[in-house]
Amino acid sequence: MPSRPGDTGAHQPLRQVLTTRLLYFFILGDVLGAGVYVLIGEVAAKSGGGVWVPLTCALLLALLTAASYAELATKYPRAGGASHYATRAYGPAVGFFAGYCMLAAGIVSVAALARGFAGDYLAALVSVPVVLVAVVFLVLLALLNARGIRESTRLNTLATLVETGGLLLIVGLGAWIVLRGDGDVGRLTQLGTESASPAAAVLAGAVLAYYSFVGFETSVNVAEETLDPARSYPRALFGALATAGLMYAAVGAAASAAVPTATLAASDGPLLEVVRAAGGVPPRLFAFIALVAVANGALLTGIMSSRLAYGMAREGLLPAFLTRVLPHRRTPWAAIAATTVVSALLAATGEVDVLAGTLVLLLLVVFFTVNTAALVLRRDRSAPADHFRAPTVVPVLGALSCVVLATQIEAGVWARGLVLMGVGAGLGFLMLLLRRRGRRTEADPAPVPAPADRPAGAPFAVDDGNGKK
Repeated sequence: MPSRPGDTGAHQPLRQVLTTRLLYFFILGDVLGAGVYVLIGEVAAKSGGGVWVPLTCALLLALLTAASYAELATKYPRAGGASHYATRAYGPAVGFFAGYCMLAAGIVSVAALARGFAGDYLAALVSVPVVLVAVVFLVLLALLNARGIRESTRLNTLATLVETGGLLLIVGLGAWIVLRGDGDVGRLTQLGTESASPAAAVLAGAVLAYYSFVGFETSVNVAEETLDPARSYPRALFGALATAGLMYAAVGAAASAAVPTATLAASDGPLLEVVRAAGGVPPRLFAFIALVAVANGALLTGIMSSRLAYGMAREGLLPAFLTRVLPHRRTPWAAIAATTVVSALLAATGEVDVLAGTLVLLLLVVFFTVNTAALVLRRDRSAPADHFRAPTVVPVLGALSCVVLATQIEAGVWARGLVLMGVGAGLGFLMLLLRRRGRRTEADPAPVPAPADRPAGAPFAVDDGNGKK
């Protein structure tokens, strides 16, 4: 249907263009983001040399929640994701809170990745002011996002191949170091630290490793733009997570066998330590690969954030202005602009590090809500019959896993996270009051007074809200 002149694109559906292959690469590219390039060392510090064990544990925990997402995304393939599911299950206040946590995490993540792109990895190639690079970087990502989901995901496919190639390079270099006699495969079975037993160390490492798998949840916000989501979404989701899990376990094993655990734990760029230990590969080349990984993660998270804001606005949880889409491109330009501006402000002020530690906590709150919503919405008889359904025990275990992981988060992160969640809860309560007041006003509209100079029998002049009468 062609757009009429002056059409703002408000409330139009998004275009369905994503195939199973494009969605698979979308999810894989988001999961294989910048996290694994920096988290291997931190996981080693928490769990010991057997880094692959907490990584595998984190994959299994992530799959539990992913199953709930697969069920809900195929039942309700709409932008809005967790916010939409929580609204259907618990009402608009909880829906707003879940969406707020997800949106806050996404916007902060994009800002942090922008700062990361402009930081040490870029400094290895060229010296440019960090704030300037971060802002320009975000503007370019927003333009690509607004151009279209198809163009963005095609670029993501190429970037995912580059970042996957970088991780495979680490696996190959680690194997080469071991084969030439400079590695130690015995470190692969070393679990536990001086202050933690093997079991406690694995759980502590799994909390950090869990962040490496975060990203799969962003894909539900493009389910509305997916062709045949009931068939495509579960295949793409579980296929991407399985691929990422195998890749992470291999990278963790290679890095641990190739480089002493203490060296990995002390490094801000642990995979670069493998490159240096192997020799033969220019560190600048690997820095470029890391930049591609960071940029790709920022692009995909930016897509998620804008679609989530669009979906929440369509549900009446955010201002209606954010539902506007480009008439021809059918992309949510208003939501893209709004989320980009906030991310740019965070990146420019340099306050992202204060909030970055709360990302996992915010997402655990979201994941707990999604797992329980999957159970509650089993009673929804209006949902289509043709959708993925997880065994009942899976969302139950998924909710319990969120509680267990939350108990492992440090008190300082909880303090910051509770402040953010308190803001979200307050805004949700305010939104609920405004919605109720609006419904009361519609149910009992105020009488329209008759103008004193209106001729008898003349019709009233009613303002349509646009200045016309």
